[in-house]
Amino acid sequence: MPPPYDVHNFLNLLGIEIQEDDAAHLTGSFTVTHPLIAGTGYLWAPAVVALADALCAFGVGRNWPEGASSFTTLEAKTNFLSTAREEEVVSGLAVPLHLGSTTQVWDAKVTNQATGRLMAVYRCTQLILYQRAGT
Repeated sequence: MPPPYDVHNFLNLLGIEIQEDDAAHLTGSFTVTHPLIAGTGYLWAPAVVALADALCAFGVGRNWPEGASSFTTLEAKTNFLSTAREEEVVSGLAVPLHLGSTTQVWDAKVTNQATGRLMAVYRCTQLILYQRAGT
């Protein structure tokens, strides 16, 4: 597919739905399906990271600095605290910690809705990109 790319393609593969109604607090969720279960019998950890990262990325998109052309991740960190099983719903919430003109820092929390337990905390730093003069 030529640019612009559909940002929902990967999320659709995982069943992740993003609620895009609030620029300051991005939320989303997915139901754990059999293909998302690791060999341990629990949710595959990268699916948790995908939800958290997507929420933060959509947050950057909702808090776009004037003149910016794109962004990229400088750093991402996840701490896993618990997990989920098949058919449980996993939800996330992302909030900005810093909304600058060159960087943004976002925090996300991912929760297992069936147990109420916090599954992961995620923090990322995004570099805001601008077109160079003359390009």
